[in-house]
Amino acid sequence: MTPNRFVLPEPVGKLLSLLPVYPGSFLFATGLNLALKSNLPEDVQQSLNGKKLRIKVTDARLSFDFVWSNGRFAAGSNQAEPDLTISASAHDFLLLARRQEDPDTLFFSRRLSMEGDTELGLLVKNTLDAIELPVFELGKLAPARVFGRIKPGSGNSQS
Repeated sequence: MTPNRFVLPEPVGKLLSLLPVYPGSFLFATGLNLALKSNLPEDVQQSLNGKKLRIKVTDARLSFDFVWSNGRFAAGSNQAEPDLTISASAHDFLLLARRQEDPDTLFFSRRLSMEGDTELGLLVKNTLDAIELPVFELGKLAPARVFGRIKPGSGNSQS
């Protein structure tokens, strides 16, 4: 089997799998609140209420559990069985966030999978498709004084 250059190396995934689950889920839920909370229509909020969701980054061996409750996303416990699990590699999630790949393409090429409540999965997908979100760029997540000015494709930052 030819190694895929877009998959994290096995030792990295093994190391990341040792991290505690809750802090990552908390940070993920916080990011979702910043990016999505104000854009979710009321009917979507009602449909999401109390639903346990899991994002599983397969090559990093990381999972982020969260739930929509009391008008916001909150970190969940990985002890409970999620209503929906969405799985992909770190690279494929990055492609989705940067809007360089379509979720349907990844799904039908078996690079993105959904397990559990498929109706909920379609609701999530259609909601994200309908929301006009900016393309994910690290430099836009924090003020320039934190990360510096990040030039696309350069990999370097300057103050």
